[in-house]
Amino acid sequence: MKGGNALKKYSILLYDDIGNAYERKNKYIEDIAKLYEEYDETKDKAILSKISQLHKDKDQHPYIIKLNKFDKEEKEFLSQLKIKIKKYNKNLNQKSYKMKKLMIQLFISKEKNNFYKAYEELSYETSYQYQKSLIELNQLPLIIEHLEVNEQKINESIKNKKNISNNSEDNLKAKADYTAFSNEQNKELKEGISKLKEKRRKHQISKKALEDGIKELKLQHKKALKVKHYDLPVKKNNELIKNLKFEINKTTKRKENVLKANIADLRRKTPVETMRAKPINAFISFLLPGLGQLLNKQCIKGILFLLASCFVYGIAIPYALGFGNYQGEGITGLISLAADGRKIDKSLIFMIEGIIAIFLIIFASIILILSFIDVYKVEKDKIKGIRQRNWFETKTNISEDGFPYLVSMPALVVIVFIVIVPIATTILLSFTGMDPNNQSKFSWIGIKNYKLIALGEGMAGSSFWLILGWTLIWTLFATTLAIAIGFLFAILVNNDRVKGKTFFRSVYLLPWAVPSFITVMFFSIMFSSNGALTEIITNIVGTKIEIKNDPILSRITLILIQGWLGSSYIFLLSTGVLQGIPGDLYEAAQIDGATAWQKLRRITLPIVLFQTAPLLVGQYTFNFNNFTTIYLFNSGGPFNPSKYGNLAGSTDLLISYIFKLTIENQYQSVGAAITIVISLGLMLFAFIGFKNSKAFGEEKL
Repeated sequence: MKGGNALKKYSILLYDDIGNAYERKNKYIEDIAKLYEEYDETKDKAILSKISQLHKDKDQHPYIIKLNKFDKEEKEFLSQLKIKIKKYNKNLNQKSYKMKKLMIQLFISKEKNNFYKAYEELSYETSYQYQKSLIELNQLPLIIEHLEVNEQKINESIKNKKNISNNSEDNLKAKADYTAFSNEQNKELKEGISKLKEKRRKHQISKKALEDGIKELKLQHKKALKVKHYDLPVKKNNELIKNLKFEINKTTKRKENVLKANIADLRRKTPVETMRAKPINAFISFLLPGLGQLLNKQCIKGILFLLASCFVYGIAIPYALGFGNYQGEGITGLISLAADGRKIDKSLIFMIEGIIAIFLIIFASIILILSFIDVYKVEKDKIKGIRQRNWFETKTNISEDGFPYLVSMPALVVIVFIVIVPIATTILLSFTGMDPNNQSKFSWIGIKNYKLIALGEGMAGSSFWLILGWTLIWTLFATTLAIAIGFLFAILVNNDRVKGKTFFRSVYLLPWAVPSFITVMFFSIMFSSNGALTEIITNIVGTKIEIKNDPILSRITLILIQGWLGSSYIFLLSTGVLQGIPGDLYEAAQIDGATAWQKLRRITLPIVLFQTAPLLVGQYTFNFNNFTTIYLFNSGGPFNPSKYGNLAGSTDLLISYIFKLTIENQYQSVGAAITIVISLGLMLFAFIGFKNSKAFGEEKL
């Protein structure tokens, strides 16, 4: 169909938002659609010429003639309607703004009802306008009546307020009654409190019951005075005005929303016909979000997208091109890293601003894509017969289906600039040459840093594998020891034969209750050359042993300290799980002749591990990056320059090694590369651990 591709192709049926099918009222489009239904490219070429002729003779088609005539009459009607509205509005000067608005809306509905009734069968648009006017004529009078009644009551209350005098006979009498009532209530309150105190003296009630009883009496006293206070004419009148205003604002708005919802329901069930067969607005307005929405007659949505366009062309794109940067040059600055810049320009700032520019461009691209999708969908739906949503329908849809996205958007923006941007900076920094000699200006060096780490070359990479080995040993033994100690203590304390459980639980929680840095500093001082523990060990062994100067003893000591520090958390976790295990399981096992070891292995361990496995995996990852214990105990020492160089010590973990590389020695790029390596390793370990955990497999115990 060479010539047919250029012609408009229509469907013979229309569909509403629900999916119901409708026959076309536009006979011109229906004739074209019927010809397309009959057309077969392999058999009949004459139909194609008929379709082409219909397009050429469009203005002579009987239905188009009727439609054009109606369009002229409708323009004249709408023009006259504006004049009538102005005249009608002059007669409403004494009405409130809300009342004016509703009465004008009712007036317009009456006029439209009279006009569109004669053209109801001409098109679905005239049918919609007529049916809409019927809904408004049915509901608007009730809303106006409700508003009129309440406004009349308010006006009467305001007039009464002017007539109410503080010195009037009624007001003085009400005040006297209130004073007498207040005195009586005060007397009853004192008597009630005295009776409660007497009961307390006779030990008939507890101290807590006395306090609660007095509070209750005072509350009742306050409530009674407040209710009586409304008997004062001025107070009663003010409260009435306040309630009527609330009734007008809330109830009238609710009734209007019901009207809008009924009209929206009519829109969803009434199809629309358009001469357009292809979505054009989406492609025309792709580069200017908001324009397509305005062309689709969605004004408020269009304004919102136009504001988004201001962000795209006023912030995102200029910033990406370097305008508004602190020092950088937008995305190009991310490539150059201030190589040919001024002395005061810093490569790191160029990098960060380049990353921010990329994310701003991503946000701008998302806005462009979302706008295009929205306009394209509206046009495609309109071609099918589905009306575009008005603002009430859009707002309702957003508040229901789009609420999670609206709530998540601020969090997403915060995550991008507080979390993702620093991570992206670290990743990119690992591919640069930022070192002690290149702090202000540095360049891209590719995977050189990763190569140094993998091959163990250079000053910064030579000790990596030694430190990685010790980090793995530390993580495995320190965490496993803490788990074993904590679990053992939990089993012991959970035994029914143990007395003084509260005392032992308090003692076992002390390592967790006391801040770890205080505990580690205490052990560091005690194990120093002249420390108390060093002296005790020397007296016992007979030879002075300086643990902090011996690599093996320092490592063993650190593992023991961390095992003790971490045991409290495991003890707390295990205790909670153990107390939740039903005693029936152990009783059934006892009847079957199970030993204590079998009950531990078959019942206790599986249940505890099922409940705590994810948290235990977290303990391993935590200890892998446990900077505090290592650094505070001996600053990563003892130091052995022949093996570790001048950048690390025998007990340094990768996390403390990174700290020394970056903060103390300015090897930021190598430190960033190591950070990426260990982060990927920890994520893989955590993924495997969680995946193999039954608790994450949604299995029942």
